[in-house]
Amino acid sequence: MRLSLIFAALCLPIMTQAQNVLFEDFNTTHQTPPFSAITNEQWMPAIERGIANARAEVDAITSNPEAPTFENTIVALNDVGSDLTRVLGVFFPLLSANADDEMMEISIKASALLSDYSTSLTLNESLWKRIRAVYEQRASLNLTTEQSILLQKAYDSFARNGAELEGDAREQYRALSAELSELTTRFGQNVLKEMPTHQIWLTADDLDGLPANLVTAAADAAAAANRSGEYLFTLDQPVYMAFMKSSTRRDLREQYWRTYQSRNRSGEYNNIPVMVRIADLRCQIAKLLGYPDYATYSLHDTMAHTPANVYDLLNRLRDAYYEPMKQELATLSAFASEMEGQEITLAPWDYSYYSTKYKAANYDFDEEALRPYFELSHVVKGVFGLATRLYGLQFTPNDSIEVYHPDVKAYDVTNEAGEFIGVLYTDFFPRPSKRPGAWMTNFSEQFVDNAGVDHRPLVSIVMNFTKPTSETPSLLTPYEVETFMHEFGHALHGLLSRVHYQTLSGTSVLHDFVELPSQFNENFLTEKEFLDSFAFHYITGEAVPEELINKLKAQAQYGAAYACMRQLTFGFLDMAWHTTTAAVEDPIAFENAAIADVQTFEPIEGTMISPTFSHIFSGGYAAGYYGYKWAEVLDADAFSLFRENGIFDRATADSFRTNILERGGSEDPAELYRRFRGRDPQIDALLIRDGIKK
Repeated sequence: MRLSLIFAALCLPIMTQAQNVLFEDFNTTHQTPPFSAITNEQWMPAIERGIANARAEVDAITSNPEAPTFENTIVALNDVGSDLTRVLGVFFPLLSANADDEMMEISIKASALLSDYSTSLTLNESLWKRIRAVYEQRASLNLTTEQSILLQKAYDSFARNGAELEGDAREQYRALSAELSELTTRFGQNVLKEMPTHQIWLTADDLDGLPANLVTAAADAAAAANRSGEYLFTLDQPVYMAFMKSSTRRDLREQYWRTYQSRNRSGEYNNIPVMVRIADLRCQIAKLLGYPDYATYSLHDTMAHTPANVYDLLNRLRDAYYEPMKQELATLSAFASEMEGQEITLAPWDYSYYSTKYKAANYDFDEEALRPYFELSHVVKGVFGLATRLYGLQFTPNDSIEVYHPDVKAYDVTNEAGEFIGVLYTDFFPRPSKRPGAWMTNFSEQFVDNAGVDHRPLVSIVMNFTKPTSETPSLLTPYEVETFMHEFGHALHGLLSRVHYQTLSGTSVLHDFVELPSQFNENFLTEKEFLDSFAFHYITGEAVPEELINKLKAQAQYGAAYACMRQLTFGFLDMAWHTTTAAVEDPIAFENAAIADVQTFEPIEGTMISPTFSHIFSGGYAAGYYGYKWAEVLDADAFSLFRENGIFDRATADSFRTNILERGGSEDPAELYRRFRGRDPQIDALLIRDGIKK
């Protein structure tokens, strides 16, 4: 199991439950979870039992009278907690994708237990001494590269999590870690719970400019709430984005934007005190472990390695993109003023709308014109077909695999020889039980057991796409297709994994390397040869016209500087929260100061980014959000090799597969990249792709 899960539970009395399906390996097709047999009452007993079993396995390691070796200590530790892994591998994906209030409350209780066990494990002196003894012998052990990585990861997991602390410092670390675990869970739940509390009710007079499918969906939502004749708009991301791009009503765009951007700032789900405390707890933990701030602590185990290197990247990108961003906004402001016949000072709620109009006028491009060619079932075939052409993979629906919601589908994934590679679940549409955004996760990961059996992964990609309506199927925007391709890139990273140890499998890589496979995949979206394979009009069957493809490519660079500055805003904000060395007293002023050098618009009173910034406060990206831009440099540079050799060149794809997708975290990512590309990454390809450099 993942080391992060090994250190995640507390020994408690085992609660017996004769019919608890979570107590045993799943006797199903490919050992997939039997979702209908799992009830909320089963979670805590299963987690408690898994914790107890894991604790006993750790005791067996520490009580071993033999001298510590790589096998009896490091490998044994890697194997600890298979029962717990099986349970948590189902629980946490469902918590994000299909949870109810009871499950959320269970997660808070479970997180406290898991955090306490994590701390207890890393502070286990007997276990630490054995790990350290093996580590000190590493030069004479003749380990493989993967074994050396596993040893280093085990050592760092303890050394960097309080193993060397003594006395009161140990108890302080334990208390801080427990509180941090509870608050990060609460932050994410607050974001999820507040979303459906906001409803924007409109009448027929308020719908000017909105696409027909959005209006139909809003009418359907209102009818479901027994308010026929009205229109209900939610904060679900595809609904919000479509409204902001198309509504001619500036007042309603402002209302919608302010509602969306003011979430979690007050009331029952106020995240401001939660995030301030999270940042302070992280800082205290880092200092306790001998680091000046949390970012320095967190970045130790990354490609960037130090905050200085992160800031170097962020600042170089800011310097390259800032003036182009100002020019983009000046051009857009002039366009908006001419369009409206009066001076328009752009506000945040104007950008998407006028940007869409500008593209239509200057590139003769309207992404809504592409929707009919991006019917979801066609897109699925196209995205899957990309993996077929590059890697020889086949995706076959398997109805014998149970799913956790009717919207979900399961596929057997096989290679060219017909060998089983893994299972892929797809979950596309918003619902109240699902958090916003898009992500990839695993119900179980690839590894090779002690008998040499290769256990293949169960991978899930979860999104919040435009839903079908009573009149049309699900028709995606180019952005939604890009999101699908992104998450599918993560899925391929998990599915194609071929490593020995589960803790190094698939996406278990350094944070600033994990986005390379996903962002690399996005490059194909503007390639005609790819689009020709699936982009057909859902009614006429007509292939997407080459003219539209050319317009899609031509406008792809438009707004690149603005988009980069937006990402830099998140990156600088993340680094500010995690380089601060004292509790933040004025979070609003703190946020504004952190992003002042990269802001595209002046701060709007009553709105903030931080209270909904789940990536860094509950999603594992603390001091790591820069990784998106770091990986963007890598993905642009990597795809430039495909451009040189042919975007479907099989030899290049085979090299990308064997050197990047299959290796997981079993080798140094810098070395893996050099092996694929023949050199270190360069920033030029990104600047050229974005039109910043000619």
